[in-house]
Amino acid sequence: MRTTAIFAAVVAACVSAMESYGEQNVLDDGIDSDRYKAACPDYLHYSMTPHRPLSEGPLSLPYQRPISHCRTFSSPLVEKVIDDLTSRMKDKDLARLFENAFPNTLDTTVRWHVDGKSGTSKRLKASDPDEGHWDGAQSFIVTGDINAEWLRDSTNQLTQYQPLAKKDKQLESLILGAINTQAEFVIESPYCNAFQPPPPSQVLPDSNGQDDAVHPAYEPTRVFECKYEIDSLANFLALGNQFYNSTRSKEFLHSRWYQALDTLLGVLEEQAKPTFDPKTGSFTRNEYLFKRRTSAGTETLSLGGVGNPLNGGTGLIRSAFRPSDDATILGFFIPGNAMMSVELTRTAAILKAAGKGKLAEKLRTRGESIKKGIWEHGVVMHKRYGEVFAFEVDGYGSSIIMDDANLPSLLALPLMGFVEKDNKVYQNTRKMILEQAGNPYYLEGRAFAGIGGPHIGLQSAWPMSRLVQAMTSDDDEEISDALHDVRDSSRLGLIHESIHVGRITDYTRSWFAWANSVFAQTILDVAARKPHLLFGKGAEPYRIE
Repeated sequence: MRTTAIFAAVVAACVSAMESYGEQNVLDDGIDSDRYKAACPDYLHYSMTPHRPLSEGPLSLPYQRPISHCRTFSSPLVEKVIDDLTSRMKDKDLARLFENAFPNTLDTTVRWHVDGKSGTSKRLKASDPDEGHWDGAQSFIVTGDINAEWLRDSTNQLTQYQPLAKKDKQLESLILGAINTQAEFVIESPYCNAFQPPPPSQVLPDSNGQDDAVHPAYEPTRVFECKYEIDSLANFLALGNQFYNSTRSKEFLHSRWYQALDTLLGVLEEQAKPTFDPKTGSFTRNEYLFKRRTSAGTETLSLGGVGNPLNGGTGLIRSAFRPSDDATILGFFIPGNAMMSVELTRTAAILKAAGKGKLAEKLRTRGESIKKGIWEHGVVMHKRYGEVFAFEVDGYGSSIIMDDANLPSLLALPLMGFVEKDNKVYQNTRKMILEQAGNPYYLEGRAFAGIGGPHIGLQSAWPMSRLVQAMTSDDDEEISDALHDVRDSSRLGLIHESIHVGRITDYTRSWFAWANSVFAQTILDVAARKPHLLFGKGAEPYRIE
């Protein structure tokens, strides 16, 4: 069949899909799947246009899932969760958002996956010094509209599927592959945050179009961007920790993962060092330097790529950039340190169960040191709010008071497991960062409100922040308001990166899988904790078991 004929078949199927759900899977069995997928529409463009059938709610939200043959991965259990929840949800617009958002990562972002058992993954000879390199299951998960994988994004994109992995072997293989692929990225370029398609995938790399000078040097055909962010490494640990907690599988604990862990610990050791030698007082150049030719101050590090000075003896770990990919002002980024502390402790417990007691104790000790440093240096007295967590500190007594929408954030500290929601310092901090008087990046307008950040600007808040607000609240009205505001600003049926607070039609990114995943996680959280808000009075909780 000629490509034009396949494309015509795809278009015909897309038109048919607009008419009814039942017809979406009625396709010509004679069509070759690979050739068919080659003719599928680019989802970046597809996501910018509303598609039928529309939801039955007052907003008439579109159905934005690609037809089944154009999806990059599928799971019957995911489809069952969608059916189970949406059939019970009273708000049909919220239900449509969940229907689109929950599977979005599987539908659209799995650029490459091999199960490691079919002979399609690369296997090296035993004599090769990199034995096991790209061996086993592998998965390359892009962030959406950019053909690159961020360690942070991909971990968060897969989070809502982790509880299903114990019952779905294909999902288990996909997530195991994601762990293995991230391990290879960390081994090769541990200071980098975003990566090109793996060489065995035969997917062509892209250029980010930037002019960067970075040390340690990296290979641009392997790395998309090399901003050192402590949370990227914490998310590598989190992906494995979530997988183990769900499946109890230790299959990811192989030589390449241990090498990645050793590489990660080396970075933490290097980035715990102060700017000036504590004995001689002389300047000590950091292992990581980053300079970008740019007119935006948030896109590069000050002082010739070094960043502002940091004190020693704090127990904290430097982060050159935030999870927004913006440069830190003071390098001890507290949310990132909090996440690293938690994930090191969780990984230590897994290693202890695996008989790696000495290594487990090393991780536990580092995690405790970071935690102690946060409580000693990351908690400051605010004249209005009392004791609060600072966003960034330098160990000299300086602090940055704010929060950013990207995760990890101060708002998300309980979700990470660093503190309980009722912790007094957290409650003070939460109050501070959710109002303009306390957080310069809490943005309000006639159309939308929420936490933003310097990445987009001073008039755009991120729906992600409202979702985290809902997940960290026990107040029915606050949760409902947050969900409704996100719903009302998602007119294309997907969750945007940011929304202009003055007009919801002004947004960034129609296809941002991380935000869709956070929405799905929020709905699952509310379904378990506050089922009446979704299903009606007296409703039973819904949990993925």
